[in-house]
Amino acid sequence: MNKAIFLDRDGVLNELALNPHNNEYESPHTLTELRMMPGAVGAARRLQDAGFLLFVVSNQPSYAKGKASFENIQLIAEHVAEALFDGGVRLSKTYYCFHHPDGTVPGFSGPCPCRKPEPYNLFLARDEFNLDLSRCWMIGDQDTDIDCGQRAGCRTALLNNPLSAKRRKGVPPPTLCAADLPSATAAVLKFEKTLQHKTAENAKFAGKP
Repeated sequence: MNKAIFLDRDGVLNELALNPHNNEYESPHTLTELRMMPGAVGAARRLQDAGFLLFVVSNQPSYAKGKASFENIQLIAEHVAEALFDGGVRLSKTYYCFHHPDGTVPGFSGPCPCRKPEPYNLFLARDEFNLDLSRCWMIGDQDTDIDCGQRAGCRTALLNNPLSAKRRKGVPPPTLCAADLPSATAAVLKFEKTLQHKTAENAKFAGKP
């Protein structure tokens, strides 16, 4: 079975953008607002080189809430994928939820099964890509990312992006915390190396009388 990294997008791979209408930092609504996070592409490539399949799992309710056109949302998603591809990163798949419980656009408003913290998309990836979710990680900058990963049985890494601090209370507690994706990548790879060492040691002693 395969292992994977599930990556939230905004605040993890690309920077959050200031919405002047509510003075909140949110997902970018136009291509001109899109900026990749420093070091994010290289960090994703390190995870890929370590044998992880990579997925983006992101809530994108801006169209449902009337804040952005669906065309712009699609263009931004395409450009993030292209930036990763240009940096040598091959996403296995992207999973976007375009719904919102308080949306105003018919067909995109109300409850849905795919909005994080629901683990629906992680289960889809598990079934399609033969994943062992106990060997997978969910990395994000909000409590909903951690909740989603834990509901699926994954390890979790919480990024302390200062612009999304109001969406973090540390509940549920993650496996580890980090400042950004490069730091989380180093911590995940260290965690994996330590785990492999312990597993090898346990196997070694298990074989002794």
